[in-house]
Amino acid sequence: MFRVAAALLSVMLVATCGAASPAAALAPSTAGPSAPAAVPVPGRPDVSIGVTTTFQDSGLQDALVPDFEHRTGYRAKVTAQGTGAVLALAAKGDVDAILVHEPRQELAFMGTGSGARRDLVMYNDFILVGPPGDPAGTKGRTIEDAFRAIAAAKAPFVSRGDRSGTDVAEKAIWSRIGLAPGAPWYLESGTGQGQALVVASEKKAYLIADRGTFFGRKAVLALDVMVEPQPRLLNLYHVITIDPARFPRTNSAGGTAFARYLLSPEGQDLIGSFGRDRFGASLFLPAAGKDEGALR
Repeated sequence: MFRVAAALLSVMLVATCGAASPAAALAPSTAGPSAPAAVPVPGRPDVSIGVTTTFQDSGLQDALVPDFEHRTGYRAKVTAQGTGAVLALAAKGDVDAILVHEPRQELAFMGTGSGARRDLVMYNDFILVGPPGDPAGTKGRTIEDAFRAIAAAKAPFVSRGDRSGTDVAEKAIWSRIGLAPGAPWYLESGTGQGQALVVASEKKAYLIADRGTFFGRKAVLALDVMVEPQPRLLNLYHVITIDPARFPRTNSAGGTAFARYLLSPEGQDLIGSFGRDRFGASLFLPAAGKDEGALR
């Protein structure tokens, strides 16, 4: 009997200790919300990404890359150069994924077998910018007539001269109107988009720029929009992953993770919202899964 009573007493004591008192039940909790589950660290956390200077100079890189790192656990080493130079890095297997914007060069690269996959990520357009006084009288003209007016006036014009997507788009206009611009009024900066804008601003020159980088830097530039070509001169951005069969030392998983992030709803939403708070409109338009032909 004694043993049974002792056992019952023990059960009662445990139940009493485990139950919360009415005061404790009503008291506000001091514990914060549970911490989100930690993102597992990838086996190879360092991923090398090659991007165009417009992605960096517009400020979009500073919005997307930290979010990619936070969501995936990867650490991105980003190299920003013109599209031609970025593709050259990829052709040597020196990067794991690239974000570029010159379709013909991209397709030629894919034709070599160095790229595993190429996907449309986003787009904006190219515009002609120049000094506020518009000395060549380009406003109100078509882009072709604006270029003719610049050449006729021998007004200063800055070209990137770096085989970037912007450089190719600009030179295609000169070719289309049958003019070959040259010194002293035509200057090749050999720089990225941000620095080329600075040079044009300092020299009171005209320049072809992508909309995102121009508006991202406009506050420090003495330049205005002169011509917004119609139909638009589309500036298409694709992400390309590097083929691990061709370059086994690349971080294929990391490169694929970056591409998937850019194409994900989270990445696309961030792209679409970039610039709205400052300019009232998106500087880049998300385009994952869209038909390129329908954008033109």
